[in-house]
Amino acid sequence: MKEYLLYLESGPKRKKTQVHVLELLGCTAQGATTDEALQATPEAIRSYLRFLQRCGESVDPAATFSTTVAEHVMQGAWLGNGDPTPGFGPDFQPLSPEELAVGLRRLERMQADLQELVAGLTPAQLAAQPESGRSIERILGHVAVSYYNYVHGIVGKIDGASAALKAIPQEPQGARANPAALPPLWQAINARLAALSEDERTLPSQHSQVTWTARRGLRRSLEHAWEHLLEISRRLGLQA
Repeated sequence: MKEYLLYLESGPKRKKTQVHVLELLGCTAQGATTDEALQATPEAIRSYLRFLQRCGESVDPAATFSTTVAEHVMQGAWLGNGDPTPGFGPDFQPLSPEELAVGLRRLERMQADLQELVAGLTPAQLAAQPESGRSIERILGHVAVSYYNYVHGIVGKIDGASAALKAIPQEPQGARANPAALPPLWQAINARLAALSEDERTLPSQHSQVTWTARRGLRRSLEHAWEHLLEISRRLGLQA
């Protein structure tokens, strides 16, 4: 039976918690407490396996599996939100060309799915403010700017991305993006990620208190895109 190792982040009181399934790079589960996050994890894994199956990967979403907590980070900033300052042990392993290629294929599929989800929405639907959370156009802006930041953390300047970012208005309430502004930005960032050198794939870089690696940046890019793809799908009453 397959066993997935889980990497958790929460505060010392085990409140808001995010679970990361690093073997399924991009798969996460969240909960208001550690127990709730762990309870949500099996279905989160199956949902992500269904996505990977749609990507053409050889997986079986119906297969039996078990889970074991491998690491639980409870110290540092921004706990429970996706990327605790210390990171996780596997984040600091070199990223192979094969792993990079797989991650890029997943990212490109998530980006295509996001585009398809919102393609038919009117400007009013994109800007509609729900009772809680952000409008869809602000979710899209948040996803776009965050992806730029994750890859910038690995490589620094990204050719073509700065011009594409200017098409995404930045406001005090956060960035907002029309779907048409996203493909040029994504294409520029995807191309730079695909061109990572051996040093960029293997060596860490320090940014303030955070040590970035290619694996860590790819992990967060995938997790973040998947999280908000699910959010928009739920907003529209669909299943990702």
